[in-house]
Amino acid sequence: MESVIRKKRLHYVSATAIHVAENKMNRNFDAPAPNVKWSTDVTELKYGNGRKAYLSAIIDLYDNSIVSWVLGHSNNNKLVMDTLKKAYVKHPGVSPMIQSDRGFQYTSHEYKRLQLKYGFTKSMSRVSRCLDNQPIERFWGTYKSESYYLTKYDTYEALYCAVRRYMRYYNNYRYTECLDGLSPNEYRRAA
Repeated sequence: MESVIRKKRLHYVSATAIHVAENKMNRNFDAPAPNVKWSTDVTELKYGNGRKAYLSAIIDLYDNSIVSWVLGHSNNNKLVMDTLKKAYVKHPGVSPMIQSDRGFQYTSHEYKRLQLKYGFTKSMSRVSRCLDNQPIERFWGTYKSESYYLTKYDTYEALYCAVRRYMRYYNNYRYTECLDGLSPNEYRRAA
C-alpha cells in the first residue's frame, strides 16, 4: 500500500494588476518623522457564540502609534475606507507611504480614489509575504496577547469597549524599550 499526496491548491485570488502597487517600502520600516510611513491591515476577532468582528487599523512606523482604527461587523471596503478617512481627519495634509497587503479592499477602485484624493503613496506586500507588512502584523500579535485572548467577549459592544480601551492604553501608557521607555504618544511629543 502506498500513500498518495495530493497537490495543495492555492486559495488566494490574484488582484487586478491595475490596482496592485509594487513593494516600495521593501521592509524598510524606519521612518524619520511622524506620518511618513504607515502600515495597515485587517484582523478577525470572534465574540459570542462564533460571531465575527473585523478590526482595521493604521500604525505609524515612526513611533508605532495607532493612527486610526475601526471595528466592524463585515470585512468590506467600507471598513478600510473609514479607517483611512478617520486617519486623514486626525492628520490632514499628510502624504505618507502606506504599506498594505493585496487584499480586495486595498486593490479596489475606492481605495485608488482615496489615494488620489489624499495623495499618499501605495506600497503592497508581495503575495504570501506577511513580513512585508510586519509592523501591523506585530501589533496584532501584541494586541491579541495583551488584551484579546485574555477575555471572552459575549457581545459586540463588550468587544468594542475592550478594543477602545486597549487602543487608548497602547498609544498613551504602554511603554516600549525601542521608544526609550516612552509610550508612542510621549515619544511623538518629545520629538
